[in-house]
Amino acid sequence: MVQDGPGIELETSLGYLLKEVSSVLRAEMEEVLRPLGMTVTHYSCLELLAQRPGLSNSELARGTFVTRQSMNVLLQSLERDGIVTRASEPAVGKVLPTRLTPRGRRSLEKASAAVRSVEDRMLSGLSVAERSEALRILRGMAGSLRQREPAS
Repeated sequence: MVQDGPGIELETSLGYLLKEVSSVLRAEMEEVLRPLGMTVTHYSCLELLAQRPGLSNSELARGTFVTRQSMNVLLQSLERDGIVTRASEPAVGKVLPTRLTPRGRRSLEKASAAVRSVEDRMLSGLSVAERSEALRILRGMAGSLRQREPAS
């Protein structure tokens, strides 16, 4: 389909396709996480804490693409449920480092297996080399977008 004017050809737009893949991936992840009592944000928070113990509320919010306020609400809930612990007093400044509890690690283990199954299904049609190339290309795209041109 040929489009008149300055619009984007959706059938050939990489940005549109990436958004579609992102939306479908998120929906599939939500579906496998729901029986575990989790959302994608909840899971992402636990995964970040497992890989980088002691992150602050702000760091977790940035890493899960939510607001600090939303992350604070989630962390309060996770703390109440015994999934994470936060220091009652900040070690430095206002930062309250967060860590997974043993219960949180067990929850994460189940969630990671569920999410891995979705990712495996998404990548099932790609060879190892194609997966590696896709990672390289996507990292390059993200890097290019992060490099902003200085304002004139």
